[in-house]
Amino acid sequence: MAETLYPITLTVNGEAKEAQVEARMLLVHFIREQLGMTGTHIGCDTTNCGACTIILDGRPVKSCTIFAVQANGRAIRTVEGLEKDSVLHAVQNGFHQEHGLQCGFCTPGMIMTSVALLERNAAPTELEIRQAISGNLCRCTGYVNIVKAVQHASAAMREAKQPAAAGRA
Repeated sequence: MAETLYPITLTVNGEAKEAQVEARMLLVHFIREQLGMTGTHIGCDTTNCGACTIILDGRPVKSCTIFAVQANGRAIRTVEGLEKDSVLHAVQNGFHQEHGLQCGFCTPGMIMTSVALLERNAAPTELEIRQAISGNLCRCTGYVNIVKAVQHASAAMREAKQPAAAGRA
């Protein structure tokens, strides 16, 4: 018996997308298989590792526990949507500058979690950063450089806003 397909429409990294999906298709598989965006990694399929973290309507979520049909009418951002005009997002640059990765498997999820954190809190403390990334597992780095990377990005993002704020004064 053929599985029923359901139409969905969502915004992915600012672009409208339409698709037909099975009710049981996980969002992570939709992103990777139907959209061809493989930056969102599949790690555990149980929400433990966070490698599949994306931003859904402004909040970091683990896409291995959400069905694609649940994203209907919503906006998602993946790691592929961060770079603009060949310029890395501040968090991506922070990971590069502070050596916040080793094998790189957890990195997209860590980056998306960190982007969501900095959008909510421009100047998080070390404890707030550690709490935010606590749902993302890294088996290589020990987290020290990941925290430094987020702090680097936080400072860069605040500095980038300074000239605009000064110009309005």
